[in-house]
Amino acid sequence: MKDIFIIGSKGIPAQYGGYETFVDELVTRQVNEGIKYHVACMTFNKETKNYNYNGAECQEISIPNIGGAKAILYDLKALNWSLDQIKKDNLRNGVVYILACRIGPFIHSYIPKFHKYGFQVWVNPDGHEWMRAKWSKPVRKYWKVSESGMVKNADLLVCDSKNIEKYIHETYSSYNPNTTFIAYGADIVRSMLTSDDKKVKKWYQDHNVKQNNYFLIVGRFVPENNYETMIKEFMSSDVDKDLVIITNVEHNKFYEELKEKTRFDTDKRIKFVGTVYDKDLLKYIRENAYGYIHGHSVGGTNPSLLEALADTKLNLLYGVGFNKEVGEDGALYWSRTPGFLKNLLEKVNGLKVNQIKNLGKKAQQRVVEEYSWKKIVNKYENRFLEK
Repeated sequence: MKDIFIIGSKGIPAQYGGYETFVDELVTRQVNEGIKYHVACMTFNKETKNYNYNGAECQEISIPNIGGAKAILYDLKALNWSLDQIKKDNLRNGVVYILACRIGPFIHSYIPKFHKYGFQVWVNPDGHEWMRAKWSKPVRKYWKVSESGMVKNADLLVCDSKNIEKYIHETYSSYNPNTTFIAYGADIVRSMLTSDDKKVKKWYQDHNVKQNNYFLIVGRFVPENNYETMIKEFMSSDVDKDLVIITNVEHNKFYEELKEKTRFDTDKRIKFVGTVYDKDLLKYIRENAYGYIHGHSVGGTNPSLLEALADTKLNLLYGVGFNKEVGEDGALYWSRTPGFLKNLLEKVNGLKVNQIKNLGKKAQQRVVEEYSWKKIVNKYENRFLEK
């Protein structure tokens, strides 16, 4: 039996989030019975639970809600739990898989402790967290130092993007990092909802949106997702459709600055509609969008991009390596050059039905061939079971 401890997700069953969905899919779709998963789950409750989820042992790790530093504390407490379990149950020959690079300054002291029991320490480096504009300069500096520590000490780095893997080797060549590429996943499954369902009717009526008559954006409300460019370019276009933005919008400093710079509140086509946590409803909204606009500029294989390629026929992606690697010829690309996205929007607004269908087929083919959860889980299981 190969014991796999997974550290760094908020927990399963997944409510939201890329890492949470990944761990849920990995556990739920397990094929090889020679693997036993142990998953750390974050909680702010003082009383913790240990429970079984689809064969995985799930242990809640209690931490105080202390802002950004809570994720670092959570990872460290989860590592201590893993080590205690390994000692208590006399486990040997396994993997401790850490998601994200939050604990670089501390990881070196844990590696020999896990090696003592025959456990390797793997890390998923995620994207360029240190580049995210939401962090202050001191925090960004910490992220960069932390990334360096994780890369230097990990036995294996599992990169979900070829561009991230390339970056790791170019930036940290002196460490001679051991890496592998296993992507994130998605599935081609139609929504179970129809236009007659009550929640479908209510959502479209509440937001005054017509099916197949809107461009869609789904993503975290942060500057590096290029909201300013997407909104400005859409507003300057003569597109006769709405721009529906599904995001965790908060009337914070970024929101107010964005409103001041773009005056999006003066354009009735721009519609911030909040979040949609109902997965089937979100899938339906994607399927019935005229097109999807993806502005993410930081990170690896982005979950919302894969979901868009699986569900939406027409995808307009910000033209960076991460996005091109995933979309290839199944999408169209834009830059931040003023007027570029405006012109692309006006062009695709006049595409014929068969042209959009062909793009949609290519997008779905990318998901089927390279990003299906069945394929991703199989790759992970094979790698876990390697001697």
